Amino acid sequence: MMSTHFLRNRLIYIFIGLVFLMGIFLVVGFGYYLSTPFETEGNEQIFFVRDGSTLNKVADDLESKKIITGKPLFLLWARLMGYSRSIKAGEYRLSSSMPPLKILETLSKGAVITHPITIPEGYTMKQIGELLEEKGLVYNEEFLAVTGDPDVAKRYGISGQGLEGYLYPDTYQFGRGLSPVLVVEVMINHFWKEIGPLREKIEQSGMTLEEIITLASIVEKETGRAEERPIIASVFLNRLKKKMRLESDPTVIYGIKDFSGNLKKKHLTQRTPYNTYVIRGLPPGPIANPGKAAIEAVLFPAKTNFLYFVSKNDGSHYFSKTLTEHNRAVQKYQKKRRSRRRKTS
Repeated sequence: MMSTHFLRNRLIYIFIGLVFLMGIFLVVGFGYYLSTPFETEGNEQIFFVRDGSTLNKVADDLESKKIITGKPLFLLWARLMGYSRSIKAGEYRLSSSMPPLKILETLSKGAVITHPITIPEGYTMKQIGELLEEKGLVYNEEFLAVTGDPDVAKRYGISGQGLEGYLYPDTYQFGRGLSPVLVVEVMINHFWKEIGPLREKIEQSGMTLEEIITLASIVEKETGRAEERPIIASVFLNRLKKKMRLESDPTVIYGIKDFSGNLKKKHLTQRTPYNTYVIRGLPPGPIANPGKAAIEAVLFPAKTNFLYFVSKNDGSHYFSKTLTEHNRAVQKYQKKRRSRRRKTS
């Protein structure tokens, strides 16, 4: 007869063998699940992960859209591999023909669909926010809450009431679902990258970075012609040296809430922090977000004695050294404009 000890050992070995086999089956089954798509020919569809979504919510949405099946296994593997902490918000192209493992890797890497957006030079924070919302990237209200926060500006090393002037105008690739903070961070980092080569010149200029960006924003709004920017900058710098008021219409407009588009004489006498017909020196901050060319125009202005300029109504300006000459130019070009208006009215 077999001893009790022998039987017990045999049962233990059988049990261990069964557990081992079960483990193998589980591993094989798990591997099969992870590497096998829900459908072999599933159509690609847009899947959106909102900022702050939990792994459970993402898995629910994937299952409800029939991109995956077997949610418990999906969650188990995601948690084992630490994917639950690394899934990125955004817009994805996913398909039920993708294995669950590939879906998790895509979500973890943040391989989102990106959309090109061009921020024109001279756009204000408000205009940028409206453009971003129009493209479906972020809500304007949330964007302005971030960019208009002095504490946020301070975190980026910027003194002032917000980030106006430092949202670098360029073409970006943004994914939907990003938080406004991340969008702002990309633009601010791009600003510092572009400013980097100019740091030595900024230090030599005798002006603070904030003053340079403020003046560059005025130059940006005053002309769209590249060849005129250094001359416009020289006019304002000459006026600042002589302690003359800048008398820039774009600064007045920036200080008017809900500006209608029609600048009137009464606006020029209205006291606001940005009315350079009333205040002396620079306004308290930038009035738009200038491009590099406008910033360089302030740092490398043309050498002129000009103190005045007036629009010639063709996109260019007439520059004058004296008030008498300027008044003659105003009469000439403004008279032409009024005459054209009467003829077309």
